[in-house]
Amino acid sequence: MNASHVSLEHDYEVTGIELDTLVHTAWAQEGVLGARMTGAGFGGCGIAIVAKDKVDAFKEQIGCVYTETIGYPPQFYIAEISSGARVLTRR
Repeated sequence: MNASHVSLEHDYEVTGIELDTLVHTAWAQEGVLGARMTGAGFGGCGIAIVAKDKVDAFKEQIGCVYTETIGYPPQFYIAEISSGARVLTRR
């Protein structure tokens, strides 16, 4: 994930200060396995894989840095990994 963001940032130049602030700050947080921009670029979204017990601290720390750097707070959407596709049965 990290190398993908670096490529999008430097090779394709499709990120911006907002996305780079999110991703670079995420990389420095404890419990982050990886982070990158996603979506259309030039204002898309950032995605980070964060240890479940570190999510609250992640949101607080990213929120502070982002707000200080960009001037307004970020929004967070939490998603959890599930066991994936499977056949559902009626009981």
